[in-house]
Amino acid sequence: MGPVPRACATHPSAPLDPLDPLDQQRRIGDTVPLDLAVDLPHPSADQADAAEDRAALDAVRASLAGVERLGVAFSGGVDSSVLLAAAVRVLGPSRVVAILGVSPSLAADERAAAHEVAQVIGAALVEVTTDEGSLPAYRANGPDRCFHCKNELFTKISDEVVRTYALDAVAYGENLDDAARPDRPGSRAAVEHRVLAPLRDAGLDKAAVRRLARTWALPCADKPAAPCLASRIPHHSEVTPEKLGQVDRAEQGLRRLGFADARVRHHGEVARVELPAEDLVRAVSDPLRGAVREAVLGAGFRFVALDLGGMQSGVFTLSALGQRA
Repeated sequence: MGPVPRACATHPSAPLDPLDPLDQQRRIGDTVPLDLAVDLPHPSADQADAAEDRAALDAVRASLAGVERLGVAFSGGVDSSVLLAAAVRVLGPSRVVAILGVSPSLAADERAAAHEVAQVIGAALVEVTTDEGSLPAYRANGPDRCFHCKNELFTKISDEVVRTYALDAVAYGENLDDAARPDRPGSRAAVEHRVLAPLRDAGLDKAAVRRLARTWALPCADKPAAPCLASRIPHHSEVTPEKLGQVDRAEQGLRRLGFADARVRHHGEVARVELPAEDLVRAVSDPLRGAVREAVLGAGFRFVALDLGGMQSGVFTLSALGQRA
């Protein structure tokens, strides 16, 4: 049996059983749901929506046919959360484990939020420490950076989690829209490691995933997308823990000011801040203007620039591929 993955805390009582979901909730921080077997909220009363939700869950069930124990590569974002919730509904909470990869590229707020979502869903969560930062190809930060990151994650899951938790399959939260995008090299790592993509295989796009998250009252249902911190660094500029820390601190500061959706792109001494279009005027108007500037400068940048283009998903990778964000 391989080593038990690192977790946030260890319960001081009796030895923990890796196959017992109650023990795993104790392992991650001594908080145990009242009833791990409790069902998630029932589908919407609207008959059309309810029928769509049932069809979606049936499609996920079909994609998991034959799976006895499933590990879900989990980030706490809406896609992996819906997958985790669906897996719990289909297989039962004792047969599903959420797996959170932890490294400097994971924002501290995202780590905490992931634990909260897993607890609401009623799934055991374990953390694995990934070391993509030691890989020259990852640090070089080419357009294939995500492949090296995902490959490291899936390798650690295979080496440290699959046997320990008696898993016969691992899945991740790729949806139908993600599969069609050219800037998702991480999907190649999933294919190479034979990781399942039940949402994609069930034909669920981003809109369908969001609808299910709202129907099941998941706390991340309306959460903005939160790519890893390394995505804020332009390609071919080295990824370092120092840069990732600067980005994390700056984005935390902006969230505390009420900007729930904010990305800070790292351009050396310059922080280029992306906000939704409706937040641009607010960010440059008093009294927030000075607070925004201080929050970003306090993270270690020398200059702050606000991008008038607003939020731009995949901007660095799409540009490297000759496409517009």
